[in-house]
Amino acid sequence: METKELVKDIIEGRLSMEELYRIISSDKNPGRFKLVLEVLQEKVPWDEKIILPLSDSLFIVCKDNKPIVKCKCGFEFGDYRVNWKLKAKVFVRDTLESLQELYKPFMHSDPNWTEIREYYCPGCFTLLETEVVPPGYPVIFDFLPDINAFYREWLGEEPPCEAEFMDKTLEYIRERMK
Repeated sequence: METKELVKDIIEGRLSMEELYRIISSDKNPGRFKLVLEVLQEKVPWDEKIILPLSDSLFIVCKDNKPIVKCKCGFEFGDYRVNWKLKAKVFVRDTLESLQELYKPFMHSDPNWTEIREYYCPGCFTLLETEVVPPGYPVIFDFLPDINAFYREWLGEEPPCEAEFMDKTLEYIRERMK
């Protein structure tokens, strides 16, 4: 049975590949998700309950009985059904010069064909994600979980806070375009 300390070691990357493989290939621990949430909750400086991690730095939390996206620093991106990237700081690498800050000459993509978008938290400037897409391509909404279904059907419990499972990104954009 996994302990909280073992889960903390997994999250912190302190296990060898052999130890990690042994855990991954063994029977799944039905209590692991709760342990992961406990460990992650201890790492953040705020009190809102983490209900689902999105990445090492982004979490869906329950605030005022509504799920929102929040960075580890405390910056709130808002409703989890709106693509959080629309509220992030973005740096676009779309010139030879900006691409060569990362790659040696001739080892990068053609900026006429692709651009690299770097999404940063406005609160702590942590790099949260990158996308490599054709110029003009829409912002990618990576993950919109059905929290109600996840908690009820997978975990067998009531969700900590409920929200209609629906992408509200276009609605958010329309409001900002007025």
